[in-house]
Formats: sequence, C-alpha cells, structure tokens
Amino acid sequence: MNALRKIRWPYAAIAVTAVAVASVGLIRPELAAVVTGSPGATAVIGQNPPPTLFADATITPLGRQVTAQRTQADALFTRWTAQHGTTRDDKAFATWAAGQIPAPPSATARTAELHKVQDLAKTRTAAGKKAATWLELYGKKDIWKLYQHDQRELVPAAKGADEKARLKSALSLAKTISDQLAARDKQPAPFVLDPSLRPDKHITPGAKGPYSYPSRHAARSAAAVTLLSAFAPHRAQDYRWMQNEVVYSRVYMAGHVPSDILAGTLLGDLIGDYELAAKSN
Repeated sequence: MNALRKIRWPYAAIAVTAVAVASVGLIRPELAAVVTGSPGATAVIGQNPPPTLFADATITPLGRQVTAQRTQADALFTRWTAQHGTTRDDKAFATWAAGQIPAPPSATARTAELHKVQDLAKTRTAAGKKAATWLELYGKKDIWKLYQHDQRELVPAAKGADEKARLKSALSLAKTISDQLAARDKQPAPFVLDPSLRPDKHITPGAKGPYSYPSRHAARSAAAVTLLSAFAPHRAQDYRWMQNEVVYSRVYMAGHVPSDILAGTLLGDLIGDYELAAKSN
C-alpha cells in the first residue's frame, strides 16, 4: 500500500523536471519563479521525496482515535455558529476554540502515556526513524500545501486562490492557538521528561520545555484534512491516511503522547470547520 501511495505525488516529479528545464525557458514563468526563488512545497518535497512510510496496520489504532474527534468538533462548532454566525472574527474564534480544548490529563495518566511511548521507542527501526523524520519535517505545512497545489490545478483560478488562502489561514490559526495552549498548560514533551528518548534534542538538565499539549502537527494536519476533504471529497481517504502517518510519527519519535495528538486534532477540526464556514467581514 505504501508503494502505491508514494506514486501519488505528481508534483514532486514536476518540481525535479522544472529544475532541469528552467534554464532554457521551457516552463511557465510562475513555476520558474518558484524554482529559482525561495522554494515552495512542491520544490522542497521534490528534492526530498517521501521514504517508505509506516504500514497501515501500524497507524490505524491511533488513527481511529483521531477520526473520532471529528464528531465532537462538529457538535462544538454548532455552538460557535449559533452565537456568531459565519462572519469571520479570527480573534474571537481563537479565544473560543482554546476554551473548547480539554485540560491536560492528570499527572498519573500522562505518566502512563509516557511509559507507552518509552515501550514504543524500544521497537524503533532505521526505516521507522527515516519515515518519522520525514513526516516531522514536512507534516507541519508542506505536505498539505502540496496537496492543495495539486487540487488547484484542476479548478478555476478564483476557486483555487480562495482555497489556497483558506488553507494558509487554517495552518496559521492552528499554530497560533496550539502555541498559546502549550504555553498555558506547560506539559513537557516526552523527550523532555525522558531525554534518552531523543538524545539528538540535547535537552538542558532541568528544562521544562518544549511543551507538547496540544500537538501543533496534529492541529495543522486536522485543519488541513478538514479543508482539503471538503474541497476534493474523492481524495479524502488519502488525506486521512497522511494525517494518520504524521500524528503516529510524533508519538513514535517521542514528540508527543496520544492525549497531545487528540487535543491537537480536536483543535484542528474546529479550525477547519471555521475556515469552511467563515465569510469575510
């Protein structure tokens, strides 16, 4: 399954081709600008295509929990629209959305989650680390921007521009709100609690952060998947698969415990609903 999915990245190949022909002017000016200037998601991933990712059976258990957040988010969002309608108000929404995310689990529950992450770390393989590193690097924004670029090629320009703007706004909101919640709740990442889980992070003894509740990767992934699935419903299964890959990788490499992932997913689902419904002032 992974091998089949790896070839569903047409713009990675296009980016490599673009580099080869840009010097002789055989590509559109806007694509040449991307290649010769600051590289976008297409070029970035084209230069570092995905390795073999995690097997479906591996990511599915956490994926089911992630999917379950969708129903809760939709129910919560009806409260927002009942009070605010669909007029866009990012500041008010950010405050409201932050208030919908549950408090972190108890210290006892979080310790139990940490023990599971420690057990998982013992099963790591070279291939798993390679997959997780790639997903950590590109799972924040680039994967989702590449998917949206793919969609935009098939719709009218105005529609594509609107969808691009909504995705950009959703990713930004997800970062802003998740960072605010992390600073408020101050839940150390697993590799802070146990530095042996990620010796490459070089944690200073006694450090309290980075904080991991909620997961920024999970929030951004959920927001993106909500939007992209609404824009192109027939591709929703692939988007959810990639979402599950990204969030599993964060637990695999001890960046988060599962409760971080679920809180981030709930937040991202709310943001996706907001971006789909919001109208400009």
